[in-house]
Amino acid sequence: MTFAQTYRSALIAGLLTAVFQTGAAAQANSAQGVNNVVIVHGAWADGSSWSKVIPLLQAKGLHVVAVQNPLTSLADDVAATRRAIALQDGPVLLVGHSYGGVVITEAGNDPKVVGLVYVAALAPSDGESVASVTKPFPPAPLGNEVRPDAEGFLTVTPKGIAEDFAQDLPEKEKQLLTATQGPTASAVFGGTVTTAAWKTKPSWCVIAGNDRAVPPELQKAEAAAMKAISITVPSSHVPMLSHPKEVADLIAQAAANAGSR
Repeated sequence: MTFAQTYRSALIAGLLTAVFQTGAAAQANSAQGVNNVVIVHGAWADGSSWSKVIPLLQAKGLHVVAVQNPLTSLADDVAATRRAIALQDGPVLLVGHSYGGVVITEAGNDPKVVGLVYVAALAPSDGESVASVTKPFPPAPLGNEVRPDAEGFLTVTPKGIAEDFAQDLPEKEKQLLTATQGPTASAVFGGTVTTAAWKTKPSWCVIAGNDRAVPPELQKAEAAAMKAISITVPSSHVPMLSHPKEVADLIAQAAANAGSR
């Protein structure tokens, strides 16, 4: 065999090895799915609202970070979420509850984000806000129990938490939610999405069938518009607290498949 023939054979063998290794790595990555899960809370809440779901996801080997939104404006909350995404090593699955769905709809345009999960959440399209997407539906009962302060921040009354926000939770958990709720600037509900990430990224939805804060009919319409894989649970507005296993299972399913959809 001549030198040229030997060199050519070695080159071909090297290329085949590289292709095989690349393909094997891709298959391994596809099988492993997404490891990083960034979870975003909604209005009148904080990261502790995910306290039942986070251990279940960690038990499945997922790396979970809960964003602490300032709830001062949509722009501020998106910025907080983007900072959390930037700290992750690798692709990210972004999860949002309630108003947190608006936040992930905007923050999800980050190139690291490969999938979105909406939990009893709002998912506006381009140029839409909480106010605009809820307008076609009957007013949610929770709205009657929201009170403003002198600086334009809103809180929910204990009655609102007990009857319209978390009506299926034990009394002690309702009291905890009342005590830990994050006062929310009224301005967040008028903040508009520039580009809806769900238009280009796969989505999953948990629809809360007994929701008295975000109409279930709106959640179903959003899931259909996004062509999302969805489940419906007989839950109040906080399915991550009343049905944590179902919520965690859907998030894990999304993490396993986000890179392949």
